[in-house]
Amino acid sequence: MNLRQLASAGRNPDLPLSVELADAAGPATLRLERLLRVLPGQRYVGRGEWRGKRVLVKLLVGGKAALQFQRELSGARLLAGQGLTTPQLMADGLTEGQGGWLLFEYLEGCHSLAEEWQRVAQEPPLSDGQQTVLGEALAAIAGLHAKGLWQADLHLDNLLRHEGRIHFIDGGGLKAEEPGKPLSRDRVLENLGVFFAQLPPSLEPFTEELLVHYLLANAEHALPLEALLKEVAKVRRWRLRDFLHKLGRDCSLFDVQRSARLLRIVRRDSESLLRPLLDDPDAAIARGHVYKTGGAATVARVEVSGRTLLVKRYNIKGFAHWLKRFWRPSRAWHSWVEGNRLDFLGIATPRPLAVLEHRCCGLRGRAYLITEYCGGPDILERFRPLLNGTPPEEELQALERLFATLLRERISHGDLKGNNLLWQDGRWLLIDLDAVRQHTGAASFAEAYARDRARFLRNWPADSILHRMLDERLPKHSSLQSVGEEE
Repeated sequence: MNLRQLASAGRNPDLPLSVELADAAGPATLRLERLLRVLPGQRYVGRGEWRGKRVLVKLLVGGKAALQFQRELSGARLLAGQGLTTPQLMADGLTEGQGGWLLFEYLEGCHSLAEEWQRVAQEPPLSDGQQTVLGEALAAIAGLHAKGLWQADLHLDNLLRHEGRIHFIDGGGLKAEEPGKPLSRDRVLENLGVFFAQLPPSLEPFTEELLVHYLLANAEHALPLEALLKEVAKVRRWRLRDFLHKLGRDCSLFDVQRSARLLRIVRRDSESLLRPLLDDPDAAIARGHVYKTGGAATVARVEVSGRTLLVKRYNIKGFAHWLKRFWRPSRAWHSWVEGNRLDFLGIATPRPLAVLEHRCCGLRGRAYLITEYCGGPDILERFRPLLNGTPPEEELQALERLFATLLRERISHGDLKGNNLLWQDGRWLLIDLDAVRQHTGAASFAEAYARDRARFLRNWPADSILHRMLDERLPKHSSLQSVGEEE
């Protein structure tokens, strides 16, 4: 196979794959053994073997291949030329009308800092483990900035730890202001905004503490915290919009099938697991444990290849009900969007895995939402014995964090009865997202948050110690707080 043929190989070409390439030493065959990242028809990144050596492979094909090749090559040379730690470029080439390729030293046993972060992500905010990973990243970024360089697409996947050293990869996103001279303050703030915006919002109070790791390695500029946080907020808003636009689009995250009869969206990392379930969700519900049936929705716990999932079917109760539903987004779609929004913002909820809508000539009918299953107890069960006592402090603090996050992100739930908060792995998970909304207006959010808070407190008698304690500890919206002070 040559690079022109690879361009039409799709997302999952059969491996191992032999690709004919030629460099200064002459033609040779690259054996591509494993794919790590694919952009069909444009980019194939993986592990392979070239002239008897294991290599990291970047194959660039399609109409933009020449431009992408030059960016990758320029970035790799910039990193090496400024003495930054990066895998050695072992061979490269560009074939007119076919594409370009770059082969890098393969770092055996390396791990990206993104992988390291996943091991500590669920620990309390800024645990020692989290500080170690982020401190290493910020020190490396400081070294990059000190050389006048920055990565436009800065994230933890582009930093590899190998034998105790951090390596930069992905030269295609590398930019230079004036190589060899420290980056300007405005550019530093902008690039750090990109980095911090990808961290969980729960870490925002620790931004100044984390910034110390950067300043210890590069103290060229004073970096005002307020200016940095403004950049972080701007990037976060952009990233959320970009992510939400992907929810209904075929991309590296989601596999999408859309026709006049069907809308089917599933996470790519779960597609093979969920395929039998999506082919016949009603049969899976019938075999599963049904929690709720009839009416507007049916909810069931199902087993798929040893994994426990939750399926929620949104029913059409009759012709009159269909007339009200067919022309607007289904409740399954709404819950799919809001579940992914919450997950993106770091608000715990069972991870949405797939959404399915049956359609007739494009008109919506019965719909399904599939999520991970959470078997934890709800807050009514956890707090039932404690009406006149005190819940564990860990659970109270987790509850305070949840409400504070909802405040910060202007998110209302719409039905905060106790059954819709589940305790699992040291966090409260929100479920039943049919009425969840992120508000753009402060006034509408203040009213919705007040309703949510009041509904939550009504889970317990108003004269109980638990009710009064929760009322004191749960944050209020600032406008409600001022009203209370005036009274």
